[in-house]
Amino acid sequence: MKSGDVATEQHVPVMLQPVLDGLALKADGVYLDGTFGRGGHSRAILDLLGPDGRLIAVDRDPEAIASADKDLIADRRFELVRGEIADLKKIADARGLLGQVDGVLLDLGVSSPQLDDAGRGFSFLRDGPLDMRMDPETGVSAARWLASVDERELKRTLQKFGEEKFAGRIAKAIIAARTEKTIERTGELAEIVADAVPIKHGKKHPATKTFQAIRIKMNAELEQLHAGLDASLALLKRGGRLCVISFHSLEDRPVKRFMRDHSLVPVPYRGLPNIPDEMQPPLRLVGKAVAATDAEVKSNVRARSAHLRIAERL
Repeated sequence: MKSGDVATEQHVPVMLQPVLDGLALKADGVYLDGTFGRGGHSRAILDLLGPDGRLIAVDRDPEAIASADKDLIADRRFELVRGEIADLKKIADARGLLGQVDGVLLDLGVSSPQLDDAGRGFSFLRDGPLDMRMDPETGVSAARWLASVDERELKRTLQKFGEEKFAGRIAKAIIAARTEKTIERTGELAEIVADAVPIKHGKKHPATKTFQAIRIKMNAELEQLHAGLDASLALLKRGGRLCVISFHSLEDRPVKRFMRDHSLVPVPYRGLPNIPDEMQPPLRLVGKAVAATDAEVKSNVRARSAHLRIAERL
């Protein structure tokens, strides 16, 4: 889950100050917010830029685009683009910004407004149509996918994207249930999963991992993440910062691996006195992963699993 990214008292962007510190903002810098959400991070970044600064924000959710504040849109330093994380390189290239960006921010996962809107179908806590698409105008809904997916593929999805140990039981239960009736509501799916899980303990709802897995599958979230990370190398100028907020291990592991791998000299050249320029690592790690503070978690429970990782372009 990502932050409640709206610039209101009800929704505060997750880890705002660590993000602003991590970006090492320059008044005249060029920045790219790859996950606009409801604009909390973007507004805070823009507030710290001078008249010559520039911020480009991107989001694939048409509701996020439509909800942007008019005064934000009217700011000549700001541009809001409808697109995906995987589009970042193309978006920057079209504006002549490859190698010219001072900071890239990725706040991963689903936003609070998306979770809170039952009509989007992201949450098992609110009954609604089983959709789960971040862009409802493209792809297929979760309901449509569940109506045709075979049991083996469903089990594999729950294992891979949900790390669900009861994936086999849940997949079998879903396939059995859909022979009786098409699964069209979030409440229906949550009930099927809860009945299929033999052990229920802890604070998490039994359907938590299933909903996560299907959502990641529907939105190709990990593929989007990998494309965005790769794009950052082409976007950032020397000294530019990459800041990524993740909310579960499936997101955090590839971010950690990407930053680590690109901060190391290739194995054949390690320890050599003269390393060719083209073999120098493109990134430098900036500190360790930062977790949300107790105070932030107390005021925003959705920050409890947030981790921020930062790297600098060399």
